[in-house]
Amino acid sequence: MRFTHLISLFTIITLLSASSLVGKEPEKPNVIVIMADDLGWGDVSCYGATELSTPNIDKLAKQGLRFTQGYCSASTCTPTRFSFLTGMYAFRQPGAGIAPPNATALVKPGTETVASILQKSGYKTSVIGKWHLGLGAKPKPDWNGLLKPGPLEIGFDYCFLLPTTNDRVPSVYVENHRVKGLDPKDPLWVGRKKPSPDHPTGKDPEVRKKLKMDWSHGHNHTVHNGIGRIGYYTGGKSARWRDEDLADEWVKQSVKWIEKNKDKPFFLFFSSHDLHVPRMPHERFHGKTKLGFRGDAIVQLDWCVGELIKTVDRLKLTEKTMFVFVSDNGPVLDDGYKDGAITKLGKHKPSGPYRGGKYSIYEGGTKTPFITYWPGKIKPGVSDKIVCTIDLPTSLAALTGQAIPKNAFLDSLNVLPALLGQSDAKGRDHLIQQNNSGKTLALRVGDWKVLSYIDAKPRKHLTYQKGPGKYELYNLAEDPQEKKNLKDSHPEKLQSMLEKLEEIRKAGRTRS
Repeated sequence: MRFTHLISLFTIITLLSASSLVGKEPEKPNVIVIMADDLGWGDVSCYGATELSTPNIDKLAKQGLRFTQGYCSASTCTPTRFSFLTGMYAFRQPGAGIAPPNATALVKPGTETVASILQKSGYKTSVIGKWHLGLGAKPKPDWNGLLKPGPLEIGFDYCFLLPTTNDRVPSVYVENHRVKGLDPKDPLWVGRKKPSPDHPTGKDPEVRKKLKMDWSHGHNHTVHNGIGRIGYYTGGKSARWRDEDLADEWVKQSVKWIEKNKDKPFFLFFSSHDLHVPRMPHERFHGKTKLGFRGDAIVQLDWCVGELIKTVDRLKLTEKTMFVFVSDNGPVLDDGYKDGAITKLGKHKPSGPYRGGKYSIYEGGTKTPFITYWPGKIKPGVSDKIVCTIDLPTSLAALTGQAIPKNAFLDSLNVLPALLGQSDAKGRDHLIQQNNSGKTLALRVGDWKVLSYIDAKPRKHLTYQKGPGKYELYNLAEDPQEKKNLKDSHPEKLQSMLEKLEEIRKAGRTRS
């Protein structure tokens, strides 16, 4: 009963907040969420990068609101994307770690999502780019038939997808419920084991000699486009893409969809694959930076952002469109391929001043670029308010005046005033950060942060090292780089933080 009252009270507050922010009738701006992949705090010039330039992302920051304490909810892709859509921490959902090639739909039909809540408000909705949240029903996706359920069953009107991620098979596009361009006479097969003893893989010495990009660990199963992948697949040759063309395709499909839906409010989730491995940008971006393919992929991502901005401007939708630019987790250098990310790094600092990166619950794993841009509505500036990608469902519901159903968006807070840069805005007062499995968690409350390692396993290829022991405690105001573990000198603070973390973990909700 108490939970029901809390939800009802929150719904009333959300609606009142939306009305006070934008008048009696909530405005319904177009919303474009651009989610980069593996982009770190220090990877773009508006956050301090000096070894490359990102003028289009910088434009969003200069003319919008750049957050210095913007976070994603997890340090790997699938959990963050799950939380962004559902407004719920991924550690609450079994199986929400990095999705394998044959993963079925992680977000089940009937689940309220950021797309479905906007759809109810009259928005046209689409997701274009990387999905990596599974498709179809158990026991495995029907790659040659209907890939259902998927995005269309959880609030999206249209989808054009990279179904898994670019280092995993199958290397095909999915449009709505089907693999695009698939020839029925050449069916697609996806599996975890070699389909035949003579199936060529990246492990084969003669095949490896001819690879376009060599692997360093793990990415040595089926070879596609001269690059080894995770998993095995055969067939579907007419449907296969080229790595170099992915970004162009996301832009092409997005522009076409925006043009088609420009007369109604729309929500576009532009889910970039850049700069996830294998980093193989289009040939026109090769050598654009001195950082190798990783740097070139950042420049390609910046180009995508520019194309979306230009499209909105051309269609005279600039003052009707809110952009949110984020990343799904922090950076990683060697993530399975020998692509020069380490050898050509030079002075570049992907995590900026912060410790850790992808897979890590240190700040570098989840503190990323976070920018909001809405000309005429968001005053240009810099914000130190704490905001997170998990808060976008509730915040966008507030923006459009939508009531949130019971049991939806349970960990998502209304930080809309902060996203809009209002002078009296408050951000989050606490935040949980998780690793891929969700068993290793960190809790930030104010300036204090506790890290709890339950299943931490050393991984030699990672670009960070965790501290010794099961628990770590830091004061981020005094030690933003998380160098001085205070667990022994502040045992009472450690205990109270761990108790709060356990309370949130067990509660099944953090919104009240």
